Amino acid sequence: MSGSPPQPPTHVSGRHLLRSTTTVGAMTLLSRLLGLVRDMVYARFFGASPVMDAFFVAFKIPNIFRRWSAEGAFSQAFVPVFADYDQNRRREEVRVLVERVTGTLGAALLVFTAVGILAAPLLILLFAPGFAAEAADGDRFTLAVGMLRLTFPYLFFISLAAVAGGILNTYHRFGVPAFSPVLLNVIMIVFAAFVAPYYHRPGMALAAGVFAAGLVQLAFMFPFLRRIGMLSRPRWGWTDPGVRQILRLMVPAVFGSSVAQVSILLDSLIASFLVTGSISWLYYADRLMEFPLGIFGIALATVILPNLSRQHASASRGQFAATLDWSIRFVILISAPASVGLVVLAGPVLATIFYGGEFTATDVDMAGISLMAYGGGLVALTLVKVLAPGYFARQDTKTPVRVGLVALGCNMAFNVAVVVPWALAGLPAPHAGLALSTSLSGFINAGLLWRGLHRDGVLSRADGLPLFLLRVAVACGVMAMLLVTVTPPLPRWLEAGLATRCLWLAGIIGVAILAYFAALYAVGLRPREFRMKSPGSPV
Repeated sequence: MSGSPPQPPTHVSGRHLLRSTTTVGAMTLLSRLLGLVRDMVYARFFGASPVMDAFFVAFKIPNIFRRWSAEGAFSQAFVPVFADYDQNRRREEVRVLVERVTGTLGAALLVFTAVGILAAPLLILLFAPGFAAEAADGDRFTLAVGMLRLTFPYLFFISLAAVAGGILNTYHRFGVPAFSPVLLNVIMIVFAAFVAPYYHRPGMALAAGVFAAGLVQLAFMFPFLRRIGMLSRPRWGWTDPGVRQILRLMVPAVFGSSVAQVSILLDSLIASFLVTGSISWLYYADRLMEFPLGIFGIALATVILPNLSRQHASASRGQFAATLDWSIRFVILISAPASVGLVVLAGPVLATIFYGGEFTATDVDMAGISLMAYGGGLVALTLVKVLAPGYFARQDTKTPVRVGLVALGCNMAFNVAVVVPWALAGLPAPHAGLALSTSLSGFINAGLLWRGLHRDGVLSRADGLPLFLLRVAVACGVMAMLLVTVTPPLPRWLEAGLATRCLWLAGIIGVAILAYFAALYAVGLRPREFRMKSPGSPV
């Protein structure tokens, strides 16, 4: 094995964070672009069909358990403990921790995956009961069960890949874990476009692609772990103090990290009782909303968690606060105009990317309403991704749980208050109420996390924040008026060819970006305001 990698710095600048975020964001952008290509392939070949409804549920279930069992909760619990070990322990102790964590987690995941495969019918009944209840198209239930038995092992592969990713991120090797989803999308595109035609039931090829992609993502990590001397043989270590500490932190983190995913699953449960296509419309809208969320929010959260963890381990409170405050301002600066763009351009974006083949004009309309509802909550959902590491880095996983459960309860209440009367009244697009409820609960989640950080003294009342928010709001207003003025009506987008739609969309987005930053400059916001000041200084 190679020698020890160089220790990452404890004190980081805004430029350093921005550079690391750019690296992760670039890889995430590539992954999201390929994800859009993948979804375009799905839309053209399968549309908003019963096959896609079944597949989206079968793929969503292991993804939910992934966040519960490992990737989300594990990263939030493992990275702070691993950073503390790497900061304050000998190299051999760090390596032993990795061996015992991978062995213990791997064994538990293997058993859980086997149970999930056997219990596939029960899981489909739990997460999409409408599939079994429907009379006209009961095949969705049988198809979803078969798909889930192929997609569920993805949980095992991707969770162990998340362990590797947490190690690499701690050593500031951000690019490798961020590139891993690119492989997922490439393999799923290949299976959907080139393998599915050879299947008697083409939808099953989509599930087989998920299985293959998980295996490849895990294997991809091995050479890079070997390079930093962290590719070791897994060993059972249930009683190891480091493992027990991670498990103690994971228990509440399991709930805190999965609130948004639980909300989406509850949406799917309700949507399974609505008209066929509702699940698919929500999926396509959610995929577009996840595009800016992943590039900016998740990328920045990935970068700041190991940095905040090291700062906490070295008792650098001033730098901790400065890092978190800088991250909050940056994510608001980027996510606010993205939110406006998704709301105003929902129809044109969907028409450009998905319209054609089996994806009809009705699908564009129905998914567009969902995207507008999701887009309105983008700022809040992105802030949650950045605020939560302020707790996880301090090994406080209980507070985000309490906040997350409150937000989840609000989401369920909103669903009952909005969607049920909407559907019973026979009004069109009741599925959009599910997206709206998710956005509203996101604002509650972000607001409570923000208040808790101020209450704990982690965030002080930063000078100039109200003025900063006002400037961003004014610039977003200017951009919104421009978009409304220059964007052609939706029927023209549907009549135009694909090349024309792409040119229109690229031009409109480019002009909107220029208008936004020009408006920011006009109201007095300057790049120097995003320099992170020395520890202890106001940001």
